[in-house]
Amino acid sequence: MAKIRTVAFQMDHISGVNIAGDSTFAMALEAQARGFELFHYTPDRLTQRDGRIFATVEPLQVRDVKGDHFTLGEKERVDLSTMDVVHLRQDPPFDMGYITSTHLLERIHPKTLVVNDPVWVRNSPEKIFVTEFADLMPATLISRDPAEIAHFREEMGDIILKPLYGNGGAGVFHSARDDRNFTSLLEMFGQMYRGEPYIAQAYLPAVRKGDKRILLVNGEPVGAINRVPAEHDSRSNMHVGGRAEATEITAREQEICKRIGPALRERGFLFVGIDVIGDYMTEINVTSPTGIREVKKFGGADVASLLWDAIEAKRG
Repeated sequence: MAKIRTVAFQMDHISGVNIAGDSTFAMALEAQARGFELFHYTPDRLTQRDGRIFATVEPLQVRDVKGDHFTLGEKERVDLSTMDVVHLRQDPPFDMGYITSTHLLERIHPKTLVVNDPVWVRNSPEKIFVTEFADLMPATLISRDPAEIAHFREEMGDIILKPLYGNGGAGVFHSARDDRNFTSLLEMFGQMYRGEPYIAQAYLPAVRKGDKRILLVNGEPVGAINRVPAEHDSRSNMHVGGRAEATEITAREQEICKRIGPALRERGFLFVGIDVIGDYMTEINVTSPTGIREVKKFGGADVASLLWDAIEAKRG
């Protein structure tokens, strides 16, 4: 088995992470515990020169101490193909900057193992990839045509409208059939997301009981948390007021994971988070899924350790 020595994290700057709930930080802690040498860089430090991919990186040490969770060493310019593993972990939005980074990282993968495979990250936006499993989803429309969206709402009644390439609950609206702000909402979306479609889904009342995040490693479910929306919010994302709670993976959710597992493995997705409301999957998160620390906090699996086991097996 090839020995992993060096690991680079392409991420938003580590100074800004909330270590209590940050999955990238959990991955870094586990990598450090295994004796790997860690490096940190932000996406703007990627460079292509004469077919080679470089980044200005900083040696990284991490500590599970709030307010004192990292130390960075001196910057150095390195050829990323000399790294054993690169984690593609900056948060969306899934914009042209994100897409460009996948094109650059594609040049070094799989000699350097990029997690997740940058080609398939690029080709699998989470709100589009999930539509390959339409029978596992609520009724879904992708369009920016106001007439199409209005017809969909008339047919469905209550709907959720959100940007197709957004993240973290930003720009997510619950619009009822009699919502008099609907036309204004579509006008606002048209101004904010020029040229991009939006996604509309039938509203699932079961969201009041929670939006479950299920984590999969190499296509197999390994843990879950339930995220319950605040009383006056439709969104369950924890940074907008959602509350995490312990949960189990139901038989229906096992069925969903079994269905999507082969597609995840075929695409080289070692770490994925899916969102499930009631009996329906709403997203497949492949860019920078979260939930590792919450699963462990509530007595679930050590997902970071399971992920590194899978990475080491892949490198072998």
